[in-house]
Amino acid sequence: MIKESLDQQLFEYSILETEYAGHAVELAKHEKEKGTDIVVAVGGDGTVNEVARSLVQSDTALGILPCGSGNGLARHLMLPMDLRKSIEVINQCQIHKLDYGIINNIPFFCTCGMGFDAFISMKFAEAGKRGKLTYIENVLKEGLTYKPETYQIEDESGTTIHKAFLISCANASQYGNNAYIAPQASMSDGLLDIIIMEPFDALEAPQVAIEMMNKTLDKNQKIKTFKTKHLHIHRKQAGWIHYDGDPIMTDADVDIQMVSKGINVVVNPDADKTRRRPNLVQNAFSEFFSDLNAMREDITRQSRHIQAMNKVLLRRLKNLE
Repeated sequence: MIKESLDQQLFEYSILETEYAGHAVELAKHEKEKGTDIVVAVGGDGTVNEVARSLVQSDTALGILPCGSGNGLARHLMLPMDLRKSIEVINQCQIHKLDYGIINNIPFFCTCGMGFDAFISMKFAEAGKRGKLTYIENVLKEGLTYKPETYQIEDESGTTIHKAFLISCANASQYGNNAYIAPQASMSDGLLDIIIMEPFDALEAPQVAIEMMNKTLDKNQKIKTFKTKHLHIHRKQAGWIHYDGDPIMTDADVDIQMVSKGINVVVNPDADKTRRRPNLVQNAFSEFFSDLNAMREDITRQSRHIQAMNKVLLRRLKNLE
């Protein structure tokens, strides 16, 4: 497909295949040192991260052909999921300087965080297989038993303490698969979007899912959001964090900072048109979760009715006694 669709009057190209985890870091670094104009990551957010971290603070640009299970960064950048169309974006060769973040000295380009999403990233990695179904299976299986932690959060405005289900630091707007954890995030504002999700019960979970799919999560009362350039988080003990979905164990202190305009990226010149086009798949998910939420509300009403009836019966039994 690359041979057929890439503009070979504009580009000379070669294809390099990774042989092990971390190999893309080495390959991209070598190409940067050679002065290659664009290094294209063919894969998901993990592959994109490996390539991109070798290209920061250089003239070599990052390109993306989205072939992953979530493709969070590619979706945020409004790159087509159709690979031929993504190759056409590379042919147009519009390059912008964009922001990236660093968590405990590890670059990230989409999101990083701790709490439940880092825990699920670890479970996802342990599962040995990728894909949306594996991810959903782990979320449903672990979500009801996960115990939120308490975090001390320090930024430019001061220090606060939060009990949180998760803390996400977003350079881009979504985890992947159009699940928007930070609907207002921008890769060109020089700021991280911080999302603190307070603990919620199982009955509230469908509503959270709806809001992630329709870009309204930041309106939820359980969500606290703010923007910052630098953040320091202290927790009681060492634990998992994730960067662009890849989990890693770190100590109790986590430091996150923004690097403004630190990486060149091939972007979609038609992104604004794509952003205005209705997303039929996303709408279908929203409708599904809306139906699920209506069922939840109906069950809640019935449960309250049953509880009220039980109280009446108990009072009558006491009167009979």
